[in-house]
Amino acid sequence: MAVRSIYVGLDVGGTTMKAAAVDDEGAPLSAPVVMDTRPERGQEAGLETMCETIRRAVAAAGLGPADVTAIGVATPGLMDIKAGLILDPPNLKPWKNVPVRDHIRQAFGKPTVFQNDANAAAYGEFWVGSGQDANSMVLFTLGTGVGGGIILGDVIAEGQHSHGGELGHLRIDMPDRGRLCGCGARGCLEAYASATQVVKRAREDMAAWRGSSKLRAFYTANDDEFTAKHVFDLAAAGDELALKVVDDTAYYLALGACAVVATVDPEMIVFGGGMVAAGEWFRAKIDGYVRRYGLPFPTKTVKVTFAMLGSDAGFIGAAGCARLAVRGTA
Repeated sequence: MAVRSIYVGLDVGGTTMKAAAVDDEGAPLSAPVVMDTRPERGQEAGLETMCETIRRAVAAAGLGPADVTAIGVATPGLMDIKAGLILDPPNLKPWKNVPVRDHIRQAFGKPTVFQNDANAAAYGEFWVGSGQDANSMVLFTLGTGVGGGIILGDVIAEGQHSHGGELGHLRIDMPDRGRLCGCGARGCLEAYASATQVVKRAREDMAAWRGSSKLRAFYTANDDEFTAKHVFDLAAAGDELALKVVDDTAYYLALGACAVVATVDPEMIVFGGGMVAAGEWFRAKIDGYVRRYGLPFPTKTVKVTFAMLGSDAGFIGAAGCARLAVRGTA
């Protein structure tokens, strides 16, 4: 009888970390276990929380540590993937030079793979999500920032310095007068199309808008009370100013997609994150701009779609990366 292969995927975020055991077909064997990251307690405590989240995920699947084939861990921030280190992550301060891969490998005695969180999410979508029938795929993750991952065959484009696929920092405007990005540069896609910037642009557009708009009810609201969801909901209801903000967002995202099409010529471009809840009408706007402005030949056939796995893509993709390292194939 063939031995069943079980992979554990752990997705570490600045607020919480999530893990589950996943089978050889990419199906989680239980609901994911979620624990608070609490980075302020320091990296040693953070490493132990990672291990405890993995232990609980294995137990939640009704398994023991001996049943696990390999472990995949995905984290955000500046990293050295080949060395298995988180270097200086802005949302996991004060962590520095954290030996994630080696610590977890020693704790469990299992093959352990370390990956960027957006790359892992991209691989999850490629393995068992929207891209499962594609040979190549690019994922844009839309949240507080804009991230991404590039998958060509079974290869994740990590780059020479572990920062391939930083799609939020594609330059879509002039670097001397574009919008200021959190990275310190101007004109990055993230400075235009993240959920945070959707709200910021909506506030700016209110000042110049001469017609009526229900967005004005949020003019003095703080960022907890006024989110990108409010903008998209009002746009879906026909509010003209909200429609302008959403249409501009689709345009900016399409510019990023067009740059990717011209660079790697993928079979599929996938958008994930909270904004995709807007639905087909928003996808169609992005798709229309891609066809209009993209390199003509490859944009005839590239598929523009939304992600399927939601927030589970990270831990599923991390497990998939572990599987890929052990098996060498999807």
